[in-house]
Amino acid sequence: MSTTPRTPRTALALSATLLTATVALYMVLVAFGNITDFGTNQQFVQHVLAMDTTFKDEDLMWRAVTSKGLQDAAYVAIIVWETIAALVLVFGTWLWFRGDDRARRFSTYGLLMVMLLFGAGFIGIGGEWFAMWQSGDWNGLEAATRAFLFSGVVLLVVNLPSAGERKAS
Repeated sequence: MSTTPRTPRTALALSATLLTATVALYMVLVAFGNITDFGTNQQFVQHVLAMDTTFKDEDLMWRAVTSKGLQDAAYVAIIVWETIAALVLVFGTWLWFRGDDRARRFSTYGLLMVMLLFGAGFIGIGGEWFAMWQSGDWNGLEAATRAFLFSGVVLLVVNLPSAGERKAS
């Protein structure tokens, strides 16, 4: 006999489950790829932080991070964040499959982690602070925007009120 509250099996719960699972899969693959093919995206992070393919505007170049140690530390921090987000989303998916009421909370945490990484990290800091938008070779804004928007849509679905919650209000 389980004492864990159960989420009713509805189309909304199924949608939240499968969409959370999709973002979880994406993040697992992103983290796995960055761990097993460390050098590929390491170069990306190095070039973005060094700002070596931007317009080289003197008013912006003071922002460049050229220390390989700091660049590598930033990349490792990104991978750690991706891995934790993936694990939280996998756990959230498992909770949805079980019908556990904590599923929404953990899915929300994981989705917010993804949105912070791609929104604040890649779009805000990489795109604007390090002027990634100026680079023809090392511009990840389109991919970051896709991941940010997809995670945002899933976050909205996950947090839609269930039929029981709508009746209670």
